Amino acid sequence: MNRPEGITGAGLGLRRAIADDLLEPPAPGPDFLEVAPENWMGLGGRPGRTFRQLTERHPFIAHGLSLSIGGPEALDTDFVARVGDFLDVHGFHGYSEHLSYCSADGHLYDLMPLPFTEEAVHHVAGRVRTVQEILGRRIALENVSYYATHEAGMGELAFINAVLEEADCDLLLDVNNVWVNATNHGYDARAFLDGLPAERVAYLHVAGHYREAEDLIIDTHGAPVIDPVWALLEHAYRRLGPRPTLLERDFNLPPLPELLDEVEAIRRRQATAGDAEPEEPRVHAGA
Repeated sequence: MNRPEGITGAGLGLRRAIADDLLEPPAPGPDFLEVAPENWMGLGGRPGRTFRQLTERHPFIAHGLSLSIGGPEALDTDFVARVGDFLDVHGFHGYSEHLSYCSADGHLYDLMPLPFTEEAVHHVAGRVRTVQEILGRRIALENVSYYATHEAGMGELAFINAVLEEADCDLLLDVNNVWVNATNHGYDARAFLDGLPAERVAYLHVAGHYREAEDLIIDTHGAPVIDPVWALLEHAYRRLGPRPTLLERDFNLPPLPELLDEVEAIRRRQATAGDAEPEEPRVHAGA
């Protein structure tokens, strides 16, 4: 098990709109905070000072957006080194990225899915090992949501497991993404989660989404967490124990007390993680 050292409990993604309020949050506040380093590296002025205050008061994890770990272009090692400096200066407890790519002859401004092939496994794993060597620390990769699939030689679950094993890195388990993909691609969300390597799960994400149609969910991080995703999180805790878990909310931000209510809802579920599995239907895609 490779949990980020010093990270426990329930966390919240930091957005500039709530940064000042988090300097003196209503009790109980988040146990840790997470930021995209690209949005905060080199930030000066009052926002930079606020960020420095927050990193002195709270444990932080970095969750990157633009590493493009599966991209076709050469890995940007200068960028990786800058991220490493940022993590060290602010005392970050961990760094995660997305198992995807976001650049090809320029930045794509989206997280694109990778083909589930052995070639892609080797490509990503080699780049992850390079990143870990430059940073001098393990990283975690997040299972991402996707809406179309490439021609593939293996399934999504086998692909994720193969990357984690060959790269010898950790997993950021996004529970909402499991639910989104299970609905959109027609598989059993709990069975998928059960097939992931528990020993590599560093921490978890949970978020809201938008239902476009009965069989199509869009991963927006712009709404409250829904009951089936809470149920899937509870299932994850029963299998993994109460791993650190972060609430993601990227837009349509409610007042901070409402966000902290959802953070507290995570804590309540962590506190009952050892409870017996309730008698209820399995969480199937499209349910």
